[in-house]
Amino acid sequence: MRVRIPGRCAAAIAAGVLAAGVPSAHAAPPEAGALPALTVTPLMEGLSKPWDVVAAPDGTILTGERRGRFVARGPDGDVRDVRADLSDLYAEGETGLMGLALAPDFGTSRTLYSCQGHRGPDGTDIRVQSWTVDAGWTELTRGATVLAGIPAGQGGRHGGCRLLAHPDGSLYVGTGDTAHPQVPQDRNSLGGKVLHIDPDGTPAAGTPDPNSPVFTLGHRNVQGLAQRPGTGELYAVEQGTGRDDEVNLLLPGGNYGYRPDRFPFVYDESVPMTDPARVPGAIGAVWSSGAPTLATPGGTFVAGAGWNGWDGALVITSQQQEKLLFLELTADGRAVDETATALEGRFGRLRSVTARPDGALLVTTDNGSGDRVLLVEPAAD
Repeated sequence: MRVRIPGRCAAAIAAGVLAAGVPSAHAAPPEAGALPALTVTPLMEGLSKPWDVVAAPDGTILTGERRGRFVARGPDGDVRDVRADLSDLYAEGETGLMGLALAPDFGTSRTLYSCQGHRGPDGTDIRVQSWTVDAGWTELTRGATVLAGIPAGQGGRHGGCRLLAHPDGSLYVGTGDTAHPQVPQDRNSLGGKVLHIDPDGTPAAGTPDPNSPVFTLGHRNVQGLAQRPGTGELYAVEQGTGRDDEVNLLLPGGNYGYRPDRFPFVYDESVPMTDPARVPGAIGAVWSSGAPTLATPGGTFVAGAGWNGWDGALVITSQQQEKLLFLELTADGRAVDETATALEGRFGRLRSVTARPDGALLVTTDNGSGDRVLLVEPAAD
């Protein structure tokens, strides 16, 4: 089933254009720079909290449910479970099977990375795990644990954990602060950071401290990472408190100013997301939501002529406001020129967004049951 959704503009979207069971649109105020009309096609259905999705060179897409299940859809449309040993998975609260990334050389290496909670005899943590995928997409075989020791919070709160596979073969890892007051500013903790590692888990070239994987610090809960086409700039999408979800341009060694430790042993979420008064030199956000927050767990850049004036824009997902938000960045990447929204209220909470090479987007929903992987693309003229 394909659903064609007009771009948001001054006119209200006509009612009844969506399939039965999906709410029709409501009138909306004008927005600068109308998006192209979008076509939405459900590719996978009946899922439960699919946290991330990746697209392989052969056309297969793979998603993982947070409580521990891999599911693939082949290029022929066949959907099937993919066997994997997840016997040590720690899946509580916001932690479980989370970010996924294909190695840049996946076509030959068949290497997949996951970021996931781990429970063992020594307790719980969050780990980056490597896997090898068989040619038929029936089984994932465990490889090495790439990185261990990312903290897991009590009840799984603020577990992160987004992966970005850089074309040079290294990995960026966005982590959460475990809702612990000292973690975001603690350079000895891997929580509340963006990490940069090589596939063997060692700090990648260019990290500020060659003995540490910490690339940036002062974060609350980084759940989106995206690289800007043409410039290579890296952006983090971060979940805010009661206000100020953020998009941050990542600079090596940058401190993004979250410091929720005003009172001893108290996780004080009333502090600003970026607090230059208490964190001198804190780097301000490229974009922030204000209040209330949108709950922003994913982001990617769109590319292709079909996106018209939005080619090259950053698109982020929203759980609370159930929409995609498009941000047209300034040329220097440090501010936002225009915004537009799509899919608002139509598919519930939106979790991850992944760009395919053909310019289409893969979006996962986060409603707890009956979740989907959606193909979202500019409608053909």
